[in-house]
Amino acid sequence: MSDNVEALYEEVLEPMWYVVHTYSGYENKVASNLETTVRNRNLGHLIQEVRVPTEKVTEIKDNKSHEVERKIFPGYVFVKMVMNDDSWYVVRNIRGCTGFVGPESKPEPLSESEALSLGIETKSVEVTYKVGDVVRINEGIFEDREGVVREINFEENRVRVTVSMFGRETPVELELNQVEPFE
Repeated sequence: MSDNVEALYEEVLEPMWYVVHTYSGYENKVASNLETTVRNRNLGHLIQEVRVPTEKVTEIKDNKSHEVERKIFPGYVFVKMVMNDDSWYVVRNIRGCTGFVGPESKPEPLSESEALSLGIETKSVEVTYKVGDVVRINEGIFEDREGVVREINFEENRVRVTVSMFGRETPVELELNQVEPFE
């Protein structure tokens, strides 16, 4: 490892999430260029995933509402990578990339809890309930309430449960690990 680059980061052998700062509006371009470079140079073992987190929001314009996708973290791209000379160089030299986020521009990986809380990484949850089952909510404002599972969405890590409140059935959307089978 060269002395010059060695001061910029510690070599990490397992893939971790890093935050890359980009010019505003260049997030998708940086992500696309990075993915193309990884494919062309066969660096998939070093740079495993590139994400620009977005959310769907409803905008009202001219008294008409329509759904649009908005970046959650404008100016940032998240990269799951093994940090070494090659991966650092590739990411750092993508057009539109201004550097890694960290103290003194030294790449600082996100902790597992940070990656989970930002929605970048998800834990796989073993689901032992199915649509129609009675479940108990074990977390959040509906904790200890019972409900009936109406829909399970594994891709988005969500479950829709109907809870009885004030004599009415109310649909509640939760994460898969926020409910457990009722016993």
